[in-house]
Amino acid sequence: MTQAIQSSREASREDRSAGEHRQFVVFSLGGQHYCIDIMSVREIRVVQTITALPGAAEYVRGIINLRGTIVPVFDLRKRFGLGETTIAENQALVIVAVGGHLAALLVDEVLDILSSASDVIAAVPASDSSRRSPFFEGLVSQGDMMLIIIDLDRIVEAGIGHDESGALGAAISGTM
Repeated sequence: MTQAIQSSREASREDRSAGEHRQFVVFSLGGQHYCIDIMSVREIRVVQTITALPGAAEYVRGIINLRGTIVPVFDLRKRFGLGETTIAENQALVIVAVGGHLAALLVDEVLDILSSASDVIAAVPASDSSRRSPFFEGLVSQGDMMLIIIDLDRIVEAGIGHDESGALGAAISGTM
């Protein structure tokens, strides 16, 4: 899977320069399908031992040691208000780079790599602003399925790097 991501990342750079396509890593979370821009993905790993971090935001499940770099693990179910994820063997950690830091996203399963024309990406529909999720960048159709594009900056902004004085910020000493 890591080689596929690297190849797709190189192809995505070429497509983006032409402004025609974007590539996404598609994953499931509670029966819904989401995706993130492949350019942010560094690797995909099987869930490993996560160390709890007292004082971290409720959606930060803990931290992992990734080859000497301390990486926070974000429970996306919790972040989206869907309850806490029960960890199982088949779950994955999607390691992403955001704002010069690494973060791990706890997901149910990584499904595919999707290439989509930029002009078919739809905006997230406007709704009651107090209920609208700020975590989504857009929507893309894949056959009869609708995928939600996640805005990584908004998902992790309060959890890493922005306030280095907090418990989580102090624990994150490794950058990309």
